[in-house]
Amino acid sequence: MSAGLAVFAIVLLVYAALHDLAVRTIPNWLPLLLLVVGVCARLLDHSLMAGMLAAAVVFVLLFGLWLGGGMGGGDVKLWAASVLLVPPVWRSELFFFLHVVMFGGMLAILYLLLSFFVRRPRASRGGGYLRRFWRVELWRIGRRRALPYACAIAAGTIAALLPNAFQT
Repeated sequence: MSAGLAVFAIVLLVYAALHDLAVRTIPNWLPLLLLVVGVCARLLDHSLMAGMLAAAVVFVLLFGLWLGGGMGGGDVKLWAASVLLVPPVWRSELFFFLHVVMFGGMLAILYLLLSFFVRRPRASRGGGYLRRFWRVELWRIGRRRALPYACAIAAGTIAALLPNAFQT
């Protein structure tokens, strides 16, 4: 993958993570744009068919999780699109998958531990955006609401991209 595509993909992944953290959604255009970046990357290294197959398999498996209520639809689309960013070789894909799962597990443990210690915030409309964001996040943690799993997907993808992204 070229350095320019890698930087663009990383910016999109960070945006997805921040958007998911703030409002627990991932805009539909974002996985679509990541898919386009992934197709460009796979065209550059002549592995488009293998990459598309890997992305399709991941999408079908995660779609099953979504049907069972185990994962959000935006997370399914983001993860499947992110598969195309990683070279379709078993070692790279396994590295990517394990990192996403590891970061997701750490996120889940963090949110679970925080839920035991976080006091429920008082209702208030005062303060700036960061203060309001923090109150909403404390509310979500205290009630054990859905995790912002795009953070784990972004972190795992970036961890998989960085070792090879800037090689010449």
